[in-house]
Amino acid sequence: MKDFGYTINKDRQINFDRTDKWIYEYLKKHEPSFKLCIGCGTCTATCSSGNFTDFNLRRLFTLIHRGYKLDMKDEITKCMLCGKCIMVCPRGVNTRNIILKINEVIENRKRKK
Repeated sequence: MKDFGYTINKDRQINFDRTDKWIYEYLKKHEPSFKLCIGCGTCTATCSSGNFTDFNLRRLFTLIHRGYKLDMKDEITKCMLCGKCIMVCPRGVNTRNIILKINEVIENRKRKK
């Protein structure tokens, strides 16, 4: 087949029938400020950890809202819990507590298995 210099991207539609929103529901219940996040990216822009790793708090929150599960344990261990993201958040989202709650829900899930 002739190479025309472009590729076809994978479909980016969200199939909500395949997603599992248990982490989102847990966070909504235990950290109500999570619902206030508008995805502006201010937290990611000021993240100390994001300057040294590929940690992206905005991407993490977006995936949780959509019900996708990536390897969250590896992702949240990149966070230094410095609190800069809390100070700059225009909506007052307690991002540090959200990271801790994600860790809590992962640990609880492991114990149940």
